[in-house]
Amino acid sequence: MFEQLIAITRNTFFESIRQPIMLVVIVISTLLIILSNPLSAFTMHDDQKMLIDIGMATVFFSGALLAAFIATNVLGQEIENRTVLTVVSKPVGRPLFVIGKFFGVAGAMALATLFLSLVFMLAELHSVIQTVRDPLHLPVLTFGISAGLIGTAAAIWCNFFYNKVFASSILCFTTPLLALAYFFSLLFDHDFVPKSIGDSFNSQVWLGLISVLVAIMVLSAIAITASTRLGQVMTLMITIGIFMSGLLSDWYIGRQMGDMRTVWMERADELGHVTSVEIERQVVMVGGEVQSLPLVIKESAVPLMDMAEGAEVFTYGLWKVCYTVVPNFQVLWLSDAITQEHVIPAGYMMKTSVYGLIYIVFALSVGVILFQRREVG
Repeated sequence: MFEQLIAITRNTFFESIRQPIMLVVIVISTLLIILSNPLSAFTMHDDQKMLIDIGMATVFFSGALLAAFIATNVLGQEIENRTVLTVVSKPVGRPLFVIGKFFGVAGAMALATLFLSLVFMLAELHSVIQTVRDPLHLPVLTFGISAGLIGTAAAIWCNFFYNKVFASSILCFTTPLLALAYFFSLLFDHDFVPKSIGDSFNSQVWLGLISVLVAIMVLSAIAITASTRLGQVMTLMITIGIFMSGLLSDWYIGRQMGDMRTVWMERADELGHVTSVEIERQVVMVGGEVQSLPLVIKESAVPLMDMAEGAEVFTYGLWKVCYTVVPNFQVLWLSDAITQEHVIPAGYMMKTSVYGLIYIVFALSVGVILFQRREVG
């Protein structure tokens, strides 16, 4: 069983990175990340924050787009072409097939996300040039461009002489080269003066990219589940739709629930069941400074649900179900915390990782159930 899972995962991984759409999206995203450096110089305020927002958004949206396309190609087309019949007709269970497909797609998405993250971190390390007097970061340009050229040349060589797929070759060659380029760039200042690696390494941005990767894994699981029953167009629409819904769930669902709780709190206040409590919220900044934010919260002596009237309990429950089912990608989007220089706690990263894992397990469980009754013969 384990060997079968490894075989399906390995085949799916290589099949995923060979897809032409993988190369197209990565090339376009790379260009957007590189161009975000000069374009961020027009904010008139804090250009580096704009660079971080654009870079992380590019990585996030590219991952969502790739998850939809790749999942459809590796599973949906196999079902349509009935090549999946040759696998499930052997002693390979359908649940194992779906899980192996997800692991393969997840590995490909992790590699693509790492590639784009390294490009983004090189751009972030270079920082935005606000004036013509600002120096270029020569190590970033030298090592980054060299990594891209060497990786492209190696991919062309393998494609021409060994008939290797260019898309997968350039991704596999260039990603470790970019990692080396980023590492060596951390060792030097803008004019190749040696310095400590800790002076430039931005761990908070890396934590934000890890959260983005968790969100992309969730979308990959959703795309795999949708592709067990739907075609490419519908899978793409559902994945992108859930992606947008997850980013806006706090606005169009959480706001409705918050408004209802506010009304219930006002009713409880009129009956004298509400007390005000002053608390201090402490926020740790990147520089070590701790900010205390005094907050006044209202607490009700009775459950707020007791203040509901008519069908409000049913409506609130319906909103609660929707809020639970739709993945909240806002909790995985840490760009605001990074640009405001808040320290991201390790406990928060653990909670969001578990949150993403629960959604992945849930989505794959639904996918296995749907695929069990899917006609593939």
